[in-house]
Amino acid sequence: MGVTTFNDEYTYSISPKRLFKASILDSHNLIPKLMPQAIKSIDIIQGDGGTGSIKQINLAQGGKFSYLKYKIDELNEETYVYNYVLIEGDALTDKLEKITYEVKFEALPNGGTVSKVTSKYYTVGDFAVNEEEIKAGKEKASGMYKAVEAYLVQNPEAYV
Repeated sequence: MGVTTFNDEYTYSISPKRLFKASILDSHNLIPKLMPQAIKSIDIIQGDGGTGSIKQINLAQGGKFSYLKYKIDELNEETYVYNYVLIEGDALTDKLEKITYEVKFEALPNGGTVSKVTSKYYTVGDFAVNEEEIKAGKEKASGMYKAVEAYLVQNPEAYV
């Protein structure tokens, strides 16, 4: 088994508190409304949505994948840390054992947020991850956060 790690940073004009509430805590309600062309629903399969819970993202038809299921390892509303493991779904081919994500939102001096994301791809055997496919997936995830950011800019009273 090999592990390939990626570290990325993204900036947003919204405070960490609002971005965390909207994109993480209420993702199952907000994201399908903002992106119905990509995400059909997000269901809490087990738990209350907090640490230890399992969520399933059901993707819209016509895409490369149909669903993703992940377990929340850490959800800290005070430090804005969100760690989870992709445990099932089309993205986990027979070449990937699991994918872990560590997300931390930090405040910027201008009132915005820097999102620091570490993703680790645990491969089976000597399989090497395709960095172009990973990049495409990251762009889709970034698009989701940008949609949330745009919503929060247009709705300054939401998720305060």
